[in-house]
Amino acid sequence: MLVPVLLFCLGLICLIKGGDWFVDGATGIARRFRLPELLIGATVVSIGTTLPEVMVSTTSALTGHGEIAYGNAIGSVICNTSLIAAITIAVRPGPVNKKALRTPVLFFFATAVFYAGVAYTVGYFSRPVGMALLAVFVIYMITTVLQMKNSPEEAGAEAEQEEGSLGSNLLFLVIGAALIAVGANLLVENGTLIAQALGVPEAVIALTFVALGTSLPELVTAITSLIKGHGALSLGNVIGANLFNLVLVSGVSVTLAPFSIPQNSVLFGHNATLVLELPVMFAVMLLMTVPALVRGKLSRAQGIALLAIYAAFCVIQFTM
Repeated sequence: MLVPVLLFCLGLICLIKGGDWFVDGATGIARRFRLPELLIGATVVSIGTTLPEVMVSTTSALTGHGEIAYGNAIGSVICNTSLIAAITIAVRPGPVNKKALRTPVLFFFATAVFYAGVAYTVGYFSRPVGMALLAVFVIYMITTVLQMKNSPEEAGAEAEQEEGSLGSNLLFLVIGAALIAVGANLLVENGTLIAQALGVPEAVIALTFVALGTSLPELVTAITSLIKGHGALSLGNVIGANLFNLVLVSGVSVTLAPFSIPQNSVLFGHNATLVLELPVMFAVMLLMTVPALVRGKLSRAQGIALLAIYAAFCVIQFTM
């Protein structure tokens, strides 16, 4: 039991450091080509911080553990929103750019409705569903790039700073991707062993520990933004990462290895994922985004409420 736990921790470390180096390399390359900082954050950083979820879910699906692939995507959205963003909001609430949030929020909820519709009506994520999710990802990226090109904002002085040589940035990119792949493999294999040893359903492990582990890059981004006095910036990253969890993480894993929704836990006589996990995902996203879009600012009460929801969610998961 000790060896799987140590390897599980090693996998988390590889994911964290790999994601960190990947983002550094990708950001350095983007700045070298004079892309606006906002574009970098909306695309490269969000994709980079979502790579651990992509690798974990894809590896899980290909090895026959669809529960982890599904639970990691949904669990990461819940964790990103009600833990990571909640900490930022609770510590330093402030104004947000409503215009910048509209597109990712619209894409997220449109995709979430489609995703939930498949779960409630069919209960099986087929290859065409995965391809449709990936198509949404491509459309979102094109839309975001076009918006940035039409934006009056310029790259700015920070974007003009060269983050090392092109060779070093490429090296960070490759090593980061390799560490993410290794970490994902260690996380899935040993997470499964730990779950089996403890008698805990794989879906529960995915919705909590694995989801939290793969969301650590977003947590690092949020804390960094908070320290630098740009707490609102992490909100956009979290929403972008949440969208990518549905369209990229689930899209890739479902396209490569279709799977059914987990049937391990029952709540009120029904599948727990249908009466708890999906509704909680919608609830926390609505609680975080609606006030921001209506009032243009975040409040400390929102952060505290989201943290309370996450605590209750974890308690329920481990008592079912």
